[in-house]
Amino acid sequence: MKRKHKSVSYSKWGYIFILPFFVSFFIFSFIPLADTIRYSFFEYYRSGIKEIGPNFVGMENYSSLMASDMLKYAGNTFILWIIGFIPQIVIALLLAAWFVDIRLKIHAQQFFKVVIYLPNLIMASAFAMLFFTLFSTNGPINGILMSIGIAKEPIDFMGSVFGTRSLVGFMNFLMWFGNTTIMLMAAIMGISTDIFEASEIDGCNSIQRFFKITLPLIRPILAYTLINSIIGGLQMFDVPQILTNGQGSPDRTSMTLIMFLNSHLKSKNYGMAGALSVYLFIVSAILCFFVYRMTNNNDPDGSKAAARKAKRRG
Repeated sequence: MKRKHKSVSYSKWGYIFILPFFVSFFIFSFIPLADTIRYSFFEYYRSGIKEIGPNFVGMENYSSLMASDMLKYAGNTFILWIIGFIPQIVIALLLAAWFVDIRLKIHAQQFFKVVIYLPNLIMASAFAMLFFTLFSTNGPINGILMSIGIAKEPIDFMGSVFGTRSLVGFMNFLMWFGNTTIMLMAAIMGISTDIFEASEIDGCNSIQRFFKITLPLIRPILAYTLINSIIGGLQMFDVPQILTNGQGSPDRTSMTLIMFLNSHLKSKNYGMAGALSVYLFIVSAILCFFVYRMTNNNDPDGSKAAARKAKRRG
């Protein structure tokens, strides 16, 4: 008689190993998220030592936010993100293409990679305090400008809209362009060298090779970078908070959505804070969806588009 061999299933161990993650996610992420959404439909705040609520008010918190300065702060957040992101992605793409170009034979690449990544290791709060000290009216930047005769009196960098927004954007650029460069370098290095050699034989110059080959082939990483940057931009808080002492000065032109959310949390207005959090979640989801659809090409060789055109003609 043939013995029946009992099959051993190891699939259960996979579920056991990933169980701690799901337990942690459920306790520390899912439950707080559900509680935040629940609070957004309630009037719940503290007035002095008296606690009001929670009283169910439906969509009142959402309508109150739309009537407030929330849209103005959303515009501020978008402007600050654009100021930091555009130079970040441009410089990162140029550096990534430059470092991985084997024809240039750049020496000490590892040293340069470490140098450009170092600002990403500095805490944003420390970065903001450094710039606050450097660009204050009595700071070393003003001292240098006056000593060489460029300025006759101290420049109030943080007293103007342009100056404050430029400093916030510049800090965000410095902190994140190194991380973006490393990711884009990895993406470009994943492209087969045969493609670049074939393009060189066909007579492509550097610009054509960059726009026609490199950019299309690293599109998934670009989408990931853009989505991460959008989420980070919507969550912008520490740099403008410290640089403007939480006031969003001048005239709240540097007040971001998360700073606005923080003001509700400080005043113990949990209902409004919850509604604003839901708004942020919805906006993030919509923007990420559009970015994903725009940057992902499901028809790289154009065969599907050609088939659709042929079908219309038929």
